[in-house]
Amino acid sequence: MKKNNLRLIDANLNRLREGIRVVEDIFRYIYDDKTTASKLKELRHQSRIGIYEDLLQSRDIKNDVLKKSTNSEQNRKNLESILIANFKRAQESARVLEEFCKLTSSKDSENFKYIRYELYDLEIVLTNITSNSK
Repeated sequence: MKKNNLRLIDANLNRLREGIRVVEDIFRYIYDDKTTASKLKELRHQSRIGIYEDLLQSRDIKNDVLKKSTNSEQNRKNLESILIANFKRAQESARVLEEFCKLTSSKDSENFKYIRYELYDLEIVLTNITSNSK
C-alpha cells in the first residue's frame, strides 16, 4: 500500500479511537454507566488493523498541513457539545477507514462499517441522555 494511504489510515484510526475514548470516558466517569462504557470500549478495541508497524512508519506529523485546530474545535459549550463533536469525529473516521480498507481487505472495510453504524445508533441514545441531564 502507498505510504500516503497508510498515513491516511493511521490518522483516521487514531481519530476514531480518540473520539470513541472521549465518549467512553464520559459514560464511565461522569455517568458511571458500565454497560455503555463497556460497549464503547469494545468498539474502540475493534478499531484496529493488523499493520501497526507499517502505519507507524508512515506517520508524518511534522508535514500535516491541517494539524492546527480550527476555532470550532476549540469551542465547546457543554458536555453535550463534547459528546456530539466526538461522535462525529469517530463516525467520519470510520467512514474513511471503511472506504480505504476496500483497497486491501473487505473484512476490515466491513468491520469499520459495523463500527460506524453502531456509533450512529449509540449517538441517538447517548445524546438524549446528556441533553436530558442539563
